[in-house]
Parts: sequence; C-alpha cells; structure tokens
Amino acid sequence: MSMDTWVLVTDARHVGAMLAAARGLGTPVTAAVVGSRALAELVAAAGPDTVVWVEQDAQIPVEAYAARLAAAVVLAAPRVLISSTAPAARVLLGAAAARRGSVVLPAVVDLAADGDHLVVQRSAVGGAVIETLETSSPVAIVFTGEDVEAPVGSPAAIETIPADLPASDLCLIRTEPAGGDSSGVRAAARVVSVGRGVKSKADLPLIEELAAALGAEIGCSMPVADDLGWISKDRYVGRSGQHIAPRLYVALGISGAPQHMEGIRDAKVVVAVNSDKDAPIFRTADFGIVGDLYEVVPALVAALGTT
Repeated sequence: MSMDTWVLVTDARHVGAMLAAARGLGTPVTAAVVGSRALAELVAAAGPDTVVWVEQDAQIPVEAYAARLAAAVVLAAPRVLISSTAPAARVLLGAAAARRGSVVLPAVVDLAADGDHLVVQRSAVGGAVIETLETSSPVAIVFTGEDVEAPVGSPAAIETIPADLPASDLCLIRTEPAGGDSSGVRAAARVVSVGRGVKSKADLPLIEELAAALGAEIGCSMPVADDLGWISKDRYVGRSGQHIAPRLYVALGISGAPQHMEGIRDAKVVVAVNSDKDAPIFRTADFGIVGDLYEVVPALVAALGTT
C-alpha cells in the first residue's frame, strides 16, 4: 500500500516540522493549503512535491472549507494525513479523516515507515510516556514533534482547487481582543514563567522581581494555574493555553513536558532553570542553568543591577 502523505496547512507555524516528518516516509508529499496565495507560495518553497490550494475568502473562516478539502482528500486517497495543533487545521484533519476512514492519532512526535507499516510515536499520560504504535491502515496525525526551520528551495507546483463558496453559511462577523490580560503574555517580548518548582504562592514575589528586572510578563505552566490557582488561567502557556513567541522566554522550575513546549515553540531564546539536570526542557533550551531557582533567581536579579 502506498504511503502517500498529505500535510494540511492553515498557517505558517510548524510547516517545516510537518514536511520533514512527511519527507521521512520516503514517498510523495502533498501540502494542502487553505488560506492566502502568499501562504501557498511559502509552503510550496518548503519542500513538498505538490501543493493543492483552496483560496480562503477573508470573511469566511478556514473551518467552513473542511468539506471541500475532505472531498479532495477522498479523491487522492493518501495513506497519511498530517496537521499541526492549530484549531482550524485540526478541524480540517477531522473532516478529512472521517471521509477517508482514517484513524486519528493526537500528540504524535515522530513517525517512520517500516515496509508497509507506519510506526508512530506519540506522547501520552500528560507527556510522562511515549507510546509506539504500528498500523497498516490510513491514519490522520496531529503532529507535535520538535519544529525545524522550513527549507527554501525551488517551489513546487501549486494546483488550485476551485474556490467555490463553501456549503456552510459560516462567516466572520468581527475580530476583537479577548477579555482579561492574557494579551499581555501573548504580545510580550519577554516572558518569565513558573512551574511546580516554586514551592508556595508566597514565593511568587521572587519571580515578579525577576520579571520586573527584565521588563517581562509573567506566565506559568498548566498545574500552577489549573491545579494550584496561583496565577490566572489566562497566563497559562501550553498546548491548550497561550501560544507565544517572545524574544526571551525564561522557564523557572518547569520540566518541559510536550504540552508546555507546544506553547513556546516560536520563542526566539529559551532559558531554563531547573534543579533536575535530566529535565526534558534542557534538550530544547538555548541556555540552561542546573540549580535551585531560589538561589539562581536572586543571583540573576542582582546581576541585572536591580538590587
């Protein structure tokens, strides 16, 4: 059975990683883009064999084109479908998978071909374990593996899927800022985030002092917001929380579970402070400090000249 792969794209995030994963299977790769012509051209230069493009009307959400794209998937009958974690991309993936009869696998971090079988590794139990699965059936994958920079080469041909209006009457009425102060975290150039390495809510002023010294917003991992309630939930950074792209991200006492790293994959520089030298976050951090944050943070504040 062919291992032909379609990568479903609704924005530029994680395109390099998804195409690299698809390329690793060694069979033809088609990128299916729902969006602007500029997005289609960016993806075409990133390494697929072919691009099929559905031009999105600015007033019609991507999700309204799900049935249209699913019909194209059924005709092509790819063995593997891949999307990012972007909400719109997952909607397209679900619709295509339902029409194609594909098994849907979330949180996939790696995949490989083994003869006629596809071997998939996915994160499970909140990132505590990695499961390895094998199948010869069609699959639809939500890919969360490490991002890579998309190459720029000779662009693939772009085939336009006729831009008929979707059957749905779904349309965009307006776009406005969300309530709360989460936008401060999303737009911040610098963010200091805390995890379970902080022993008590009473210790948060120590973190706030470092944030003030850096001119940074405060973020946190999911347990600090959801389980402990020490910081408001609109400042939780992660797969189901805020997705941010600061120039500097400082992670204090955060282990680096995949669901947290998903939220900071676009950060330019990541600095991690953790007492566990084997913490997963050190594998992707640009700079790491193995030590007690209660000693490291005051030293950083002092070095920044605020005391």
